[in-house]
Amino acid sequence: MGQPVERESGETAQPELPPGQRLQRGWPVTHYGPVPKFRPERWEFRVFGATADGEKRCWAHEEFTALPYASVVADLHCVTKFSMLGAEWGGVRARTILELAPPAPSVTHVMVWAEYGFSSNLRLADFASERTVFATHKDGELLTAEHGFPLRLVVPHLYAWKGPKWVRGIEYMTTDRRGFWEERGYHNVGDPWREQRYSYQEEPGDGPEL
Repeated sequence: MGQPVERESGETAQPELPPGQRLQRGWPVTHYGPVPKFRPERWEFRVFGATADGEKRCWAHEEFTALPYASVVADLHCVTKFSMLGAEWGGVRARTILELAPPAPSVTHVMVWAEYGFSSNLRLADFASERTVFATHKDGELLTAEHGFPLRLVVPHLYAWKGPKWVRGIEYMTTDRRGFWEERGYHNVGDPWREQRYSYQEEPGDGPEL
């Protein structure tokens, strides 16, 4: 899911897009608020919340970039209806973080925290996908500040807002709660293949229990 599927249409095979999406050439800049200034001496990546040992784990910028590097070729589907296909995302797999800082057995969700207090919630299974990556590079080049440098999360099988720019850490949670856009009317899960754009489309079990 989330990978382009070749389908014959006349003489040319066309990639299949999620419903309501259009193919995008290039990479538009979309975000809420200003672009933060990167200060490497102050930057750290934190894992906190319901960790297996009850302790917080932190990496300075040099330490984080020294973690095992992986590449994932995957699409990016924006809720604003553009899709960018076949990009190569390079960085640290989410699974690597889960191995180095394991969650407690009771953890079901993760809150991804970014600059300015921005947040996005994910089911643990979505975060743990082998294709979920904390990206530092796209197509072999460092991300630009406008596209999330020094770190953005890419979750290819969900809408792009589920992978924030300028990530600073993750919180392990034993119950779900909504992030920034989810509190403002966006779908709690965000599966583009099911066109889960807005909270009014949610079905029982999609959102936090009231």
